[in-house]
Amino acid sequence: MEKTEIRTDGAPAPAWTFSQGVRKGPILQVSGQGPQDPATGAYLYPGDVRAQTRRTLENVRAVVEAGGGTLEDVVMFRVYLTKRADFPLMNEVYAEFIDEHVKGVKPCRTTVFVELPQEPMLVEIDAQAVIG
Repeated sequence: MEKTEIRTDGAPAPAWTFSQGVRKGPILQVSGQGPQDPATGAYLYPGDVRAQTRRTLENVRAVVEAGGGTLEDVVMFRVYLTKRADFPLMNEVYAEFIDEHVKGVKPCRTTVFVELPQEPMLVEIDAQAVIG
């Protein structure tokens, strides 16, 4: 099976040496996305975990779609938050987003609390999808 790099202008370019996404056969892995503007790479919505979560999920969706899938194909999201106190707000936005885009079986999810690589980031999300 061939491994293919996924690139899209719908999500920010990687800041370091990695791909936005990689597809091998039916498996698509989306690299961690943050609350960045896809065109400029600027971090958006300082201090607003709700808005950052929505923007981050839109960036993940753009990579999934560039890889030939939809959010219906996602089997796993991993959410990384900087503060435990932000969990309820993130979870609310996440649930709304999933309800908008997934009508079938909801994907699995893990939430981890970490220090993220850029100071303005309150959230980072990656995903794995199985397409076809």
